[in-house]
Amino acid sequence: MTDAPNLRWDVRTFAQLDAATLYTLLKLRSEVFVVEQQCVYLDPDGKDAHPDVVHVIGRADDGSIAAYLRILPAGLSYPQVSFGRVLTAPAWRGRGLGDPLVRIALDEIERRWPGSDVQIGAQAHLEHYYARHGFVRNSDNYLDDGIPHIDMLRAAGATR
Repeated sequence: MTDAPNLRWDVRTFAQLDAATLYTLLKLRSEVFVVEQQCVYLDPDGKDAHPDVVHVIGRADDGSIAAYLRILPAGLSYPQVSFGRVLTAPAWRGRGLGDPLVRIALDEIERRWPGSDVQIGAQAHLEHYYARHGFVRNSDNYLDDGIPHIDMLRAAGATR
């Protein structure tokens, strides 16, 4: 892994996304989750447009999207605040973008919902990765679109 490149990080609500950015995000999510991971599901699940959902976007100098995730308020996917749809664009993998993406998400969660626990559904092979950010497994393995997953909880105030 090389040093993470400098990206411009944007945090936007659905209403703040222009049509071209929204199209690019949905296309990239489909490329990664539907095509690459071979998960046949409806990615635009109705949660993206919720007024409290925020989209974290890492942009390269040329404006392309290198990394992305969405943050969901408590009660939308889990009783706690959560994030998901975590991805690094194929051309940007192996450059250390995951850690800054998760740190920015956790900072944004703390800013919007101070003192909140954070619950995620993670691919099981990423348990140790998310543990580095203070997450602890809190479920047995389960299949989500044929991929082993676990739920993980980061208690408010956990260290990163």
